[in-house]
Amino acid sequence: MRTAEICRNTKETKIEISLNLDGGDVSVSTGIGFFDHMLTAFGVHGGFGLKISVKGDLEVDTHHTVEDTGIALGAAFKKALGDMGGINRYGSFYIPMDESLAFCALDISNRPFIVFKADFNEERCGDYETCCTEEFFRAFAVNAGITLHINLLYGSNSHHGIEAIFKAFAHAMKEAAAENSGGVLSTKGVL
Repeated sequence: MRTAEICRNTKETKIEISLNLDGGDVSVSTGIGFFDHMLTAFGVHGGFGLKISVKGDLEVDTHHTVEDTGIALGAAFKKALGDMGGINRYGSFYIPMDESLAFCALDISNRPFIVFKADFNEERCGDYETCCTEEFFRAFAVNAGITLHINLLYGSNSHHGIEAIFKAFAHAMKEAAAENSGGVLSTKGVL
């Protein structure tokens, strides 16, 4: 079964994540309403079973909670994917959300890299600081070992733009992590 459980405790955050790549319930509690909404959308649109519980130093700001969740969730995906054999490896997806259009392309390659192109007009969506969006995806990419390209092509509403990004990422991950009948998809035979 393609599952993982991660516990990550620091002086800034305490995180517990349970992941099932092949589906299940989605339950998210980070203390940041908008971030909960984004992670729930990621689980639902990716078709992942996902339980996330985070206690962070929100009296400081949202940065540690968001970034550390990206670290732990990326680690969970890496663990659940094992040797990365028998998966499609690549995924890409466009998501329109009202006036916004986001694109995500990724490679489950064991070579962490990120290109993130998005500008947000608002500093916050609720208590969530929009600048933390890139930090989340960077932390995820590095800890999952994926090459990740995200581009918010256009959009004026930060809520719509960020939600389109998370949903595009979910669908791209779903496509890339989907099982196929082959071994490791690489001419080297290993990732």
